[in-house]
Amino acid sequence: MARTNGHVSIRSAISAARQAFIGVAVLSAVSNILMLISPLFMMQVYDRVLASHSIPTLAALSLLAAGIYAVLAIIEILRSKILLQIGRRLDEQLSEPSIMATLAAPAAGQDGESSAPLRDLDQIRQFMSGPGPIAIADLPWIPVFVFLLYLFHPLFGLAVVGGAIVLLSLTLCSEFLLRNPSKRAAQMLASRWELSESGRRNADTLRAMGMQDAFAARIETAHEKYSAENLRGSNLTATFTAIAKIFRLALQSGMLALGALLVIDQLASAGVIIAASVLTSKALAPIEMATVQWRNFISARQSARRLQETFDRIEPEAAEMLLPMPNRSLSVAGLAVAAPGSGKALVQNVSVSLFAGQGVGIIGPSGSGKSCLGRALVGAWPALRGTIRLDGAELTQWNSDRLGPSIGYLPQIVELFAGTVAENIGRFSPSATPEKIMEAAKLANVHDLILSLPNGYDTQVGAGGGTLSGGQRQRIGLARALFGNPFVVVLDEPNSNLDAEGEEALTSAIMGARQKGAIVVVIAHRANMLKVVDHLIVVNNGTMSAFGPRDEILSKLKTRPDEVRRTA
Repeated sequence: MARTNGHVSIRSAISAARQAFIGVAVLSAVSNILMLISPLFMMQVYDRVLASHSIPTLAALSLLAAGIYAVLAIIEILRSKILLQIGRRLDEQLSEPSIMATLAAPAAGQDGESSAPLRDLDQIRQFMSGPGPIAIADLPWIPVFVFLLYLFHPLFGLAVVGGAIVLLSLTLCSEFLLRNPSKRAAQMLASRWELSESGRRNADTLRAMGMQDAFAARIETAHEKYSAENLRGSNLTATFTAIAKIFRLALQSGMLALGALLVIDQLASAGVIIAASVLTSKALAPIEMATVQWRNFISARQSARRLQETFDRIEPEAAEMLLPMPNRSLSVAGLAVAAPGSGKALVQNVSVSLFAGQGVGIIGPSGSGKSCLGRALVGAWPALRGTIRLDGAELTQWNSDRLGPSIGYLPQIVELFAGTVAENIGRFSPSATPEKIMEAAKLANVHDLILSLPNGYDTQVGAGGGTLSGGQRQRIGLARALFGNPFVVVLDEPNSNLDAEGEEALTSAIMGARQKGAIVVVIAHRANMLKVVDHLIVVNNGTMSAFGPRDEILSKLKTRPDEVRRTA
């Protein structure tokens, strides 16, 4: 994988395909040389065959031309296949970091425009695999054809130079006029996609609350803006393409007229007329193709810039120093946490020390920063200030794939992923065995519930877990959090969708995890959750106001356990 200063580099990935590009350039050189067969064949037919009426000469010329055209066909196929391989190679090098960037974008504070790396990669690959690079490889051969035309007669050379200047001017104008519309269209497309995806995820809410028409109107407005901007760009592209095409055809006809004048004045042969017209077409074809492909080139360039900016904003993982899996302590010192991409602390002044087997509850008013603290403890949100250490090592010293099995996290809003119940509990890990999956399910006391589903552990949950109830998703999410006996388990309002039976199972699961040596952090809004912890963290107005043994903190708050809910 191509990297520069630890970051993935698109330029380096393209440079890695340098030899393939050289191959395309060499094939283009051979192709352009062999393309001379067409004007030369016509010259020989007009000047030799028609003058001598020689059938053998015509047959020999035809066989030679047929052989060369067969070689040209092979070269064109090889050139296209090499470009396809270049696109595939780019995809191989950039697909993994693009997928990781998509997943890491929210934590890096990326906005909607920058959170579609895979779409940007598709745009780059499509351009690199298409006719755009072929047009670029053919451009250097324009002077060769101009020189040959000049050899026929200087007026031919001057005419085609003038035509090339006009077409190049059209290409530069299209660059100037299409740059901003293409950028705005890409932004509007991303906005429309985000809105439609949001509507799909919240279809039930929209339908239940009569918001479908209003939200559909928002999507329609975004669609109309994109369509209008895309139409503007397409109109410009179509205009420049048509002008370039008609101008080239007119110039070819002009070259025929010029050739006729030269023949009349006996300054050129009849065969030169056709040869000059064909060479003119060949000389100007790369410029015309470049004009046609310019919009794709601009889109690919903008996609490459966006994708590189996305890669640069995401900090590379720590070097893979294989630290032993944590099993002793979690310590937080002077921690301040802000939302990704924001410099404003949502919770601060957090300093706690916890050891294996302990449980801590985080309580406080709504909006005080409890969930923010929970996200920071599992590494989902980076620390603005301060440190979070596991067995003395900061989280930044761990590679997330290495540390992941030691972390269990149940977010406030539980979403499962398209797949089976077993795959979700096993975190889609190839090493997740049925025994480990069932162990986690039994630890979360959800084994019997899963068996009651239509296909048991093989039940498909659908996107977001939509085929399950909120309580079922929460309990399966708890099993996922406990999979592999993680050392740090953070549960954000784990009983919000549970009935009495579910809460009892949750309590048993938390105590079981603690007995296995896990540090369990419970963000609680209900007093009955506090009986499973031995320490409390109190958060008020984004600041930790107290930390210590549960009973001692409750005594200081002068609040009975069954009254904590009002404080929390």
